[in-house]
Amino acid sequence: MWEKTCITLLTAHPADRLGGLKLRSGGMNIEKAIALFLALVLAVYSYTAFFEMDYLLPPILQRNPVWPSTFPKILSVMGLIACALVFLNIEKSEKQVGDDLDISNWRAYKIIHAFSLIFGMVVYALVLRPLGFIGATFIFLFASSLLLGEKRYVLLAIICLISSLSIWYLVDDVLGIYMSPLPSWLSTR
Repeated sequence: MWEKTCITLLTAHPADRLGGLKLRSGGMNIEKAIALFLALVLAVYSYTAFFEMDYLLPPILQRNPVWPSTFPKILSVMGLIACALVFLNIEKSEKQVGDDLDISNWRAYKIIHAFSLIFGMVVYALVLRPLGFIGATFIFLFASSLLLGEKRYVLLAIICLISSLSIWYLVDDVLGIYMSPLPSWLSTR
C-alpha cells in the first residue's frame, strides 16, 4: 500500500499534488474555492482594520480601551484562520454536520422554538433599558434555557444570575462601557 502511494505521488503531474485542489481535472473543490475567495476578501478587510482605521481616530479616542477597529481586527484574524482550516482540510471529519438533515421532514424540527428565540432577542433589546441590563439578561437567559428544555430550575437561576452579573461587570468595569444595571426607574445615573 505504501509503495503504491509513493509511486502515485512521484509519477503524478505537479498540478495534481497541490493539496488536493484538482486543478487539472476540472477545478478545485467548491469549499476551497469559497475559502480562497473569502480569504482574499478578509485580507483586504484586515489590511483596512490594522493599517487604515486607526489613523483616522482623533487623539481623544485613542485613549479608549476599545477602539472602533478592535472587533474588525479580531474578526479578520479569526476569519483568516477559519479559511486556512478549510483550505488545508483540517476541519474534515467522517460524518459531516448536515449528513442526517432531512429537509422533506421539516415539520419534525423545532422551527417554532427557533423563531421564539429570535423573537426573544428582539424583546430583550426592547426591554433592556426599562428592566436594566442585569434583569433583562437574567430573564432572557432563563427563558431561553427553559425553551431549549432545561429542567433544573434552581441551578439554571444561579447560572443565569452569575452570567448576568459577570457580563455586566466585564462590560462596565473592564471595557469601560456604561450599561445601566438597574431598571430605568431605579437608576441614579
